[in-house]
Amino acid sequence: MDRTHALLKELVEADGAPGFEGDVASIMARHLKGVGTISKDRLGSFICEKAGDPKGPRVMLAGHLDEVAFLVKSVTKEGFVKFLGLGGWWGHVVLGQRLLIHTRRGPVLGVVGCKPPHELREEDRKKVMELKDMYIDVGATSDWDVKKKLEIRPGDPILPVSSFEVMANPNLLLAKAWDNRMGCALAAETAIQLKGQKHPNTLFAVATVQEEVGLRGAQTSATKIRPDVALALDVGIAHDTPGTEGDEKLGGGPLVVIYDASAIPNRHLRDLVIDTAAKLKMPLQFESVERGGTDAGRIHMTGEGVPSLSMGVASRYIHSHNSIIDRRDFDATVKLLVALVKRLDRKTVESFS
Repeated sequence: MDRTHALLKELVEADGAPGFEGDVASIMARHLKGVGTISKDRLGSFICEKAGDPKGPRVMLAGHLDEVAFLVKSVTKEGFVKFLGLGGWWGHVVLGQRLLIHTRRGPVLGVVGCKPPHELREEDRKKVMELKDMYIDVGATSDWDVKKKLEIRPGDPILPVSSFEVMANPNLLLAKAWDNRMGCALAAETAIQLKGQKHPNTLFAVATVQEEVGLRGAQTSATKIRPDVALALDVGIAHDTPGTEGDEKLGGGPLVVIYDASAIPNRHLRDLVIDTAAKLKMPLQFESVERGGTDAGRIHMTGEGVPSLSMGVASRYIHSHNSIIDRRDFDATVKLLVALVKRLDRKTVESFS
């Protein structure tokens, strides 16, 4: 296991619901120790400032720390936990899954209850069950009182249970939370690879909080940093599985977002990315997303405006307990980011506006 592999594993196996990202931020801090000055904004977004040319622009690379998760809403008198979603969930992928409730006394394992198919009416088979109608079974029985035995409180975060695994195809990595520990790892790895190298700017490797519930940490961290240019680093949606439409695929190279519902990318920055990839003889993939967005949606509106673009790698099955990325895409994207940072001098960045 190489250093990058270890970083990826640590990040995805950590739990970080929106608003509860501290453990993941600590991993970022440990891996970036000695690379730059570490700080946080008041919501908890992680910032590593790596010095370069002090007269150059301020360059922000931002992934987000949080993952889609859940929150305890209430505990029934029988001891079953009712919950709500943090981020976008489709009911089909939640039923029957293991979850971990983080209480102040420690984690509590549970499973989302589901009826066996033998008892489903025909009309029920065609419905998608909503989260409000689901519950988590943490072991309640008539002679074991959950409320007395466990201190589960409304507002406790709930996370998917899923381990990091290398698949039979060794290029593919299976885990929860690629959305968006992958973006955090891209920002971290880019800064680490630039350690000891000159770059014509000040680089900020950032991992924001609460992206999945409204891009909140992107706004606060960008307000603190005041970037001149920004790249939001996130997963895209792979369309190389049955029943999907699109050209994005695992192993197809870095992914550039040409449109999403939160931001239209800066055209000149987009061209720089395309030209830099061409010089590296690196294939690119392009994505448009009509629903949803990335941290660029808030960053680009900070202050007087920040030229911004979203990019990252394709992933299968995001917003579920298990998703897949291709390690080759990750490595290629880091290589492209390092090259981009080296080209973002004052004159280049000023030409974006």
